[in-house]
Formats: sequence, C-alpha cells, structure tokens
Amino acid sequence: MKKVIALACLSMLPMSYAAAEGYQVNAQSTKQAGMGHVGVAMKLGAESMHFNPAGLVFMDKNVDLSAGITGVFANGKFTGDDGYVQKTDNKASTPLYVYAGFKIYDFLAAGISVNTPYGSAINWGRDWKGAHLVQDISLKAFNIQPTVSWKIMDNLSIGAGLMMEFGNIELNRALIAPRAMTGLAESMMGQLGPILEAKPELRPVVDQLVTEMAKYDEVSAASASLKGDAGIRFGFNVGAMYDINDKFTVGLSYRSKVKARVKEGDVRLSYANELGIKGLLEQVNGLVGQLQASGITIPGIPEGGINIPPLDQATFSAELPLPDNWNVGLTYKPNDRWIVSGEVQFVGWGAYNSLVVNFYPASELSDYDIDAPKKYKNSRIYRLGTQFAATNRLDLRLGAYFDETPVEDNYLNPETPSMNKLGITAGLSFRPLQSLSVDFAFSYVTGFGRDGSYTDLDLLKKPRTFGGHYNVYALMPSIGLSYAFYPIHI
Repeated sequence: MKKVIALACLSMLPMSYAAAEGYQVNAQSTKQAGMGHVGVAMKLGAESMHFNPAGLVFMDKNVDLSAGITGVFANGKFTGDDGYVQKTDNKASTPLYVYAGFKIYDFLAAGISVNTPYGSAINWGRDWKGAHLVQDISLKAFNIQPTVSWKIMDNLSIGAGLMMEFGNIELNRALIAPRAMTGLAESMMGQLGPILEAKPELRPVVDQLVTEMAKYDEVSAASASLKGDAGIRFGFNVGAMYDINDKFTVGLSYRSKVKARVKEGDVRLSYANELGIKGLLEQVNGLVGQLQASGITIPGIPEGGINIPPLDQATFSAELPLPDNWNVGLTYKPNDRWIVSGEVQFVGWGAYNSLVVNFYPASELSDYDIDAPKKYKNSRIYRLGTQFAATNRLDLRLGAYFDETPVEDNYLNPETPSMNKLGITAGLSFRPLQSLSVDFAFSYVTGFGRDGSYTDLDLLKKPRTFGGHYNVYALMPSIGLSYAFYPIHI
C-alpha cells in the first residue's frame, strides 16, 4: 500500500508539454522561430551557437549580440469516454535566450550563450477526474554554453560548445483524488455485505463512514507537491558546416544527452480537510482492525489499513534525461534575396526508459522508492523555412515543422498529452540601423488529436485505467533584438 500511494504521487515526475514533443522547447531564436526553427545549415552569427557551433566563425561582425523572449500559451483538452470534458488553465511560459559572439581572427570565433531548451507548464486543476495522475506541473531547464568555432578552409568549418545545464521541477498530484473515497467505500460495501448481515450492529458505523466518504466526491482529499532543483550537469554541442558551392550549404550538428538530477527535492502534503481526512482514515482503519481482530479480513485492504505515507518528512532524488539530438540540414540560396533551408532532427527519446525515484533517509523510506516505466521511443522532427529580403532593412520569414510523438498509446498520461504536432511559423526583422535588428515571430502549433490511456493502481492495489481523447495547441509570440559591432575599415 505504501508503494501504491507513493507511485500515485511520483510516477510521472518530470514531464510537461510545450511547443515540441516530450519537453523540448522551440524558442532559441526569434529569427529562426519564424523559419520553422531551421538553422543547422545556416550562418546565423552568434545564434549559430545553439543550432550549429560551426556556423559562428562565418559571422561578419567583430561582436554579435542577440537576446529575446517567447511567450508559450499552451492549452490542452481531455474528453473521456463518458463525455467528461476538462480543459487546462495554464500560465504562460517564457523561455528566453541570450547570445554573445566574438570574432577573434578570420578563421576563429568564440562566444557564450544562455537559453532554455526544455521546459513548460500544464495545469489541469486540483479536482479534475485525472488528478491522481497530475494536477499541475512546471519544468524549467537552462543551458549555458561557451563555444569555439574554427574555419578549416574557406568553405569548411567545425565548432564545439560545452553545455552546462540546470533547472527545477515542481509537480502537484492527488494522493486521494475525487471519488477515490467513494470508490473505496463501494469496494468495502461489496465485501462487507455478508458481514453486515451477520453483524447488524456494524451497519450504523459503516453507513456513517460511507456518508463521510461521499463528501470528497468532488475534491481531491489529499495531494502531494514535489519541488526540486537540478544541479549543473555537463554535455557538449558539436557541428560541421560545408559550402558545396555559392548556392548550397550543408550542416551537421550533435547535442549530447544530459541527465538532469534532482539530489534533494522537497515533498509537501496538503488536504481538503486535514483533520477530517485523517479522522476518516482512522475510522476506516479502526473498523478494519476490529474486523481483523474477529478473524474477518476484507480482501484488498492491508493489515495495517490505509495510510498516507509520511512523504512530507522525506527528501527525494530523481534523474531526468535531456535527450541527445542529431541535426542534418541543407540551405539553398538561389539569389541574394531568397534563402530556403530544410533539416531533419533525430531526437534520442529512447533514453527515457524509466523514472527512478529514491527517498531519504533510506533507512526509513526505502520502501517508497519507485522505478516507473516510460518506454519512450526515438522520434524525428522535420523542418522547412524560407527567408525573403524585401528591402535592405526588412526580412520576411515563413516556416513549418512536423514533430513526432515519442510516447506510446498505452503510456499516454495527461501530464504529457503527447501527440504528433504541426507548427506553422512566420516572422520578420526590421533594421532601423545597420547594426540593430528588431525581430518578431509567431508560431501556431496544433496537435493531431489522439486517443490513449494510462494504467496505475488505486488505493486497494487494483489496476485502474484513465483514458480518453486529447487535443493540444499552443500560440507562441516571440520578440528579439540583435546588435552588431562591425569591423572598421581604414
């Protein structure tokens, strides 16, 4: 029973959905957001540090500075087989980026970047029917990356960056969800029928318990909140870029997997009515104990009764894989005004096979440790974008991408309403000065609605399946500024 309630709290700890599948975020450049987030085969100045470090050395500035912020307004909808409908009420997420690139020599450039490659938030509400799986969650991951880029030949370059990633996670979910108490009462009554006929003096006690349990049909009787900070973990970002000729450029990059680790997370418990809930469970356990003392057992209810584990007295550790990414792309420049670029991104979500959570002090809480299967599969993202130089001060952009889901049907949890998604993007850059660019982009991301389910265990260790139809969409406006210091020619 202890493991059942702990699993109900923690089995889906580090998940969320954003503008990309899993928990990736497409918000590392306002310019590139307008082009479907292509960039591995493009020479983007300082912003190449994220997309392909090899492109940094092609910058035509002494110093290139870029910064921006994106608002992620994501919404989801669940429709149960019984017609029940629940919509999310999400706060906006605001991933940001800052890049600073420096031309050291004609063949050598360096820089540093800060961005948020992972993170978002989702809020289904405290008392909805799926509260035992998730109420709300917030995930943020930050990346600091010093980068070096070297031009081996006029048309060939390589680059590398050291990724230093850290972040935080906060999850709320119900230990005793709406109708869980009534479900327990119904199960008990099914077992107690013959007993009550033999012991009618227990009928008033049982009826009173059932009445009290029904008070929590519409609310989550008890919930748990987990919060933790992930310390700095290291990875790398490497790439190569080759100009085939004046019109075609090919790029290849690889971002390594990083395991974000929460070493000492905190757990808090909350109740709809703490005294009432604890008192009710005491009455249930008292009745169970009375019956067991008389040699009568209720199948499914453990000998010690039903208890909420003392997780608020614990700390926990957990690991979250930030997957590796392979990117290969091709850019075509038919003339000085047009750029067309396409790429494929291979995301190593297969690394997320299970979530392991350990509680401390281990001497008292090791029985609560969790190994929850995820069974993610590797996925791909297909991107296409174009840029048109309308004037010497104005660039216009369009793009699109298709993002495959890494989640299997029978592991579809409302904490990650994952499905194949299509993103449509547009953007522009205006340069009031040669050295200053003001950038705007807007993305609309829509999911291809999906049916799925997730199975866990209820208070009596019986399998329960929560499933239905999910829809998601996101609106993502972005604004950025770029400023360059050009070489002075004498």
